[in-house]
Amino acid sequence: DTHGLPIERAVEKELSKKKIRKESLPKTEFRKLCREYANRYVNIQKEEFIRLGVLGDWENPYLTMSPEYEATEIRELGKFFEKGLAYRSKKPVYWCIYDKTAEGQAEVEYYEKEDPSIYVKFPLKKEIEGKKAYAVIWTTTPWTLPANLGIMVKEDADYSLVEVEGEVWIVAKELLENFFKNIGKTYTRVLKDVKGRDLVGLEYEHPFVDRDELKGYLSEETLKNMWRIYPSEFVSLDTGTGLVHMAPGHGQEDYTVGKRYNLEPYAPLDDSGRFVEPAPEFIRGVRVFDANKLIIALLKEKGYLVHEARIRHSYPHCWRCKNPVIFRATPQWFIGMDIEYEGKTLSGESLEEIEKVKWIPEYGKNRIKSMVENRPDWCISRQRFWGVPITVFYCENCGEVIKDKEVFERIASLVEKHPGGTDVWFEKSPEEILPEGYKCPKCGGTSFRKEEDILDVWFDSGCSHASVIRPLGFEKADLYLEGSDQHRGWFQASLLESVGSYGEAPYRSVLTHGFIVDEQGRKMSKSLV
Repeated sequence: DTHGLPIERAVEKELSKKKIRKESLPKTEFRKLCREYANRYVNIQKEEFIRLGVLGDWENPYLTMSPEYEATEIRELGKFFEKGLAYRSKKPVYWCIYDKTAEGQAEVEYYEKEDPSIYVKFPLKKEIEGKKAYAVIWTTTPWTLPANLGIMVKEDADYSLVEVEGEVWIVAKELLENFFKNIGKTYTRVLKDVKGRDLVGLEYEHPFVDRDELKGYLSEETLKNMWRIYPSEFVSLDTGTGLVHMAPGHGQEDYTVGKRYNLEPYAPLDDSGRFVEPAPEFIRGVRVFDANKLIIALLKEKGYLVHEARIRHSYPHCWRCKNPVIFRATPQWFIGMDIEYEGKTLSGESLEEIEKVKWIPEYGKNRIKSMVENRPDWCISRQRFWGVPITVFYCENCGEVIKDKEVFERIASLVEKHPGGTDVWFEKSPEEILPEGYKCPKCGGTSFRKEEDILDVWFDSGCSHASVIRPLGFEKADLYLEGSDQHRGWFQASLLESVGSYGEAPYRSVLTHGFIVDEQGRKMSKSLV
């Protein structure tokens, strides 16, 4: 594997010593430096493997940056577009605010993180029994509150309307005693109990966001439907209050419910995780995690903060830079797990293929099976430079995505013949790449722009069966061999890519080996050096 962010970061580090910023270089020049760096370490690693006694065809290794490999990868990608499995959408994805790129499920690791744990009361528009009423929510991500568009409840759960210091608070009945114990308060009396469905439709005011400031930024539909209570199947009564703050731009479940009720995925952040307009002025320019204390202070000042504490919990981190990631809605390319094609789905067919593979040890089958069953759509786009581009065009006239089979084949042929492989995508104009006289199939337009995102490196490695095994005349590999971390990485990416492209797993058997670990149980890894 020769593409990816670790190489970009290493090259950026070398450039910084010369006081050169990546942004000051043409993309083609930066890619050239990445290629040279990768080649240097391919040779170093080859020599080290030989010294270790590892057997391999060292004179003919396959490299994901070779023109032949990249051309095959583009043809493979074209098949997903041809089947209607690849699509572009704005929805929440893992986002690294330090590397400024989307990340896939296989690129995050979970570590313990300390965060605020706060209860906030949202004022309802209507009083209850002549008293000001509030919906009380719990969150460990105060920075997502500026993007709040709704509150979710469990339809068939019981909710108590309780009197507290002359106000009415709404909390799930099952969580009532635990909630008041956590905040160190008591309630005067229970006015009544209602079902969650009875709360649906109630409107509330945001504690610190002005509706007028969102006009012109959010759609009329969103402005009309936001700041109401909605039913959701994702609300649990394990912790919190049974009322869940919903930010469709910052959570997959929030997005699902928001989409159902025409609430757009609103996320007022830039790529580095700083708040931008129309976020409230007091946090503009502030990074998300730094904004927590400012938001908590304002809630306290306005009287909406019910309780504040700290919590240690498992939280996703970037596997490369080890910093916490966020969920952020951005336009990305996805491969759909449950989109129907030829009477089947990628998820369903992959699960069938898992049953046909021999897994050594046997628990590997259940491990990868549960991952495929529960995984979201595969986010395949990355906002970086060093990798295989997503080779689609956009019509400048009507916005149509150009994804014709003949166009993919033409690009793959150009890549095969170019010494720099996919560098040709960055060097040539759309007119030079597209077939002569090409017109938009939708509007007949003749002006196009190229997609700038590159492919997830797991799509790179997931294509190895098509680039290496199949050209040798084999339908699939007898054995894939790696560590257990690759159930979410190479094993899974290869499975999804092969099933989507050929309708079968790329391997007959998969063997998972153990790790050499240190005294703390950490695996031997370059990142520990």
